[in-house]
Amino acid sequence: MSILVVGSVALDTIETPFGRVEEVVGGSAVHFSAAASLFAPVHLVGVVGQDYPVSRLDMLRERGVDLSGLEVKPGESFRWSGRYGHDLSTAHTLETRLGVFADFHPRIPASFRKPRILFLGNIDPVLQLEVLDAVEKPELAACDTMNFWIAGRRDDLLRLLRRVDLLFVNDAEIRQLAGEPNLVRAARWVQERGPTRVVVKKGEHGAVLFDHDEIFFVPGYPLEKLNDPTGAGDAFAGGVLGCLHHVGDISAGALRSAAVFGSAVGSFSVEDFGAARLEILTRDEVAGRVRELCGMTHFEIVPSSKGVA
Repeated sequence: MSILVVGSVALDTIETPFGRVEEVVGGSAVHFSAAASLFAPVHLVGVVGQDYPVSRLDMLRERGVDLSGLEVKPGESFRWSGRYGHDLSTAHTLETRLGVFADFHPRIPASFRKPRILFLGNIDPVLQLEVLDAVEKPELAACDTMNFWIAGRRDDLLRLLRRVDLLFVNDAEIRQLAGEPNLVRAARWVQERGPTRVVVKKGEHGAVLFDHDEIFFVPGYPLEKLNDPTGAGDAFAGGVLGCLHHVGDISAGALRSAAVFGSAVGSFSVEDFGAARLEILTRDEVAGRVRELCGMTHFEIVPSSKGVA
């Protein structure tokens, strides 16, 4: 059994204060797969145009990603162009050309229809629902979304939430979705509508995991080298779900551990543009950074402070 990811496969042009790249491979499915395949077999479903340099996805094939669900259709591939200022938490979109992605309806090969874990990348919730209808119920179904779908496809998104176990979303998006400025109450609002687990991504500040009645904070790794945050959220999700698949456990304890691995993978992804750093990332490097994160966050109550704890 494997992880099934359904999402975008794109060509990105990115400008940050640290450089510029043109038409690098990107998209939610690519960043997710590059991360998750460090730990588990991945099946990818997406669409590209005939102009897409598919050979540049060989790095995914070499990691064991099955690309037989990637359709190549006549027309132009999905392209996104964006610019970041020194506040790398906000991308300013310069151009979006959907190309063949505008008419995308996921076709799930028969061999992909029994995933252990399903990740629905940031696409129209109507399409995410189509995927759920096309596969056997996975052990864990997770999805991502964004402000565009929250505003424009709210009813469909709420229908989707009733059918997934885990939602990945950033702090601004969950506040918009719930209409609630308090993060804890916003997460509880989401949980009442379906997913018992919610991961709120907070960029360089890590993430907050809401698992039933428990809350767990995952720190972000402090970086000296940071070039491009594009796709870091998908890499984080890939690290989390890949780790869960690898250990064969989706318990609360396993999810906490996986979230730390996801934070480590996400931190590597921002060190270079596009998916370039993920292409050469090794599991040993991730494990080393996880150990560093554990060392940064571990503490003991010393005798002089016992009276306040």
